[in-house]
Order: sequence, then C-alpha cells, then structure tokens
Amino acid sequence: MTEQRERAEKIASVLSEKKGIDINIIDVSPKSSFADYFVICSGGSERQVASLVEAVEDCMEPQGVFPKNIEGRKSSGWILMDYGDVIVNVLTPEMREKYNIEKIWGDCETEVID
Repeated sequence: MTEQRERAEKIASVLSEKKGIDINIIDVSPKSSFADYFVICSGGSERQVASLVEAVEDCMEPQGVFPKNIEGRKSSGWILMDYGDVIVNVLTPEMREKYNIEKIWGDCETEVID
C-alpha cells in the first residue's frame, strides 16, 4: 500500500469517526496528473462540514502533514483541502448532489467507507 493510499484511508477513518456521511475514496491516479486520491464526504450541516475539516487538520498536523491549500468556507457548503496527492472534499448533501464529483470520476475505482 502506498503512502498516499494510507493517508487517504486515515483521513476517511477520521471522517467516519466524526460521523461524516457517505465517505468515498476515489483512486484518480490513472486519470489525473494532480492527485492520486480524492476523499469525499458529506456533513449534515455547514457546522458539521467545518467540524469534519477541523478533525482532518487535527489528525494530519501531528504527523507534519499540512494542506497546501484550503478552498471554500463552511458557509459555501463545500471545503476542499489539498494535501498534494490526496484531495479532501467535504460538502453539504446539497452541494455534493449539485457537483456530483463521483459521476465525473465514475470511471475510476471507488471505495465506499461505512
């Protein structure tokens, strides 16, 4: 298992522990030059989206792993965290349905996390 895959799984685990909804890991490495994995998760409210993002940061920082960039605000319903080879998308259900990232990358291997 690669370091990138382990990082994606760790992030998915943290999101699951914090009651994230419909967590998916998408292996985009065969189709993308900018990342290897997307981790996608819904939060039931803008407040939960912010809490999930904070939990990911709290998990990764002690390992010396910091996002290269964070896009969006909790009030937008979508926050993207760029960890280089792993991109984390935390969205409200409405924003997730609107942008349908899973469909865009539908030809890539996806793992659904309980």
